[in-house]
Amino acid sequence: MLCSPLIAQQPTQAKAIPLNEIVESLERAQAAARPVSYQVIRQYRLFGANDSKANSEVTAEVNVRPPARGDYRIQQSSGSGRGLQVVRRVLDQEAERASHNDKTRIALSRDNYDFSYVGEAILDGQPCYVLELKPKRKEKDLIAGQVWVDQRSFLTRQIEGELAKSPSWWLKKVHVKLTFADRGGTWLQTDMAAVADVRIVGPHTLTSHILDYRTADQVASIRIISDK
Repeated sequence: MLCSPLIAQQPTQAKAIPLNEIVESLERAQAAARPVSYQVIRQYRLFGANDSKANSEVTAEVNVRPPARGDYRIQQSSGSGRGLQVVRRVLDQEAERASHNDKTRIALSRDNYDFSYVGEAILDGQPCYVLELKPKRKEKDLIAGQVWVDQRSFLTRQIEGELAKSPSWWLKKVHVKLTFADRGGTWLQTDMAAVADVRIVGPHTLTSHILDYRTADQVASIRIISDK
């Protein structure tokens, strides 16, 4: 999957606040997020160990229906069949997490992580606090690395680091970069880039990007029109 360089950290003019206050505000912001139903269209691209051009592209429709339901449909696939296999595994795991409704287990909270203060940075024009993440358990959904926390909303703008536990014996380690932003009033993951060191064949890169976001009402309207 893809390893990207860290954003250069730059001082901001905001007055620094204690680490505990930053973490408490981060936890409150996550808890206050209202679960909503929506649909996203994502494009996935898989790169081989020495490939500068994607050898597989997959477009998927992903439906999120809180509190405990998620599903997907592959719209289009081209190139190597390996890419489709990888994307299906990723989306199956995502749907499984949704069905178990286990957000608290993977949340950025003191139950799951030890935090330390790194500094401040400007990310996409927004001032952020940068915190170090140290998982308290070796789980594949926890990340050892850094998180960029928006100084105004205390929502997560970016996470980068290595998975605390490899999701498969075939993967020696996985480095991920997750980017978050507002889409139609919902704060969600918009981009993913990860690099997996695959045994025998070497590193492979997987990226994803949101092409479209639709509210539950918009999805319903599209279905009504298509049924006519």
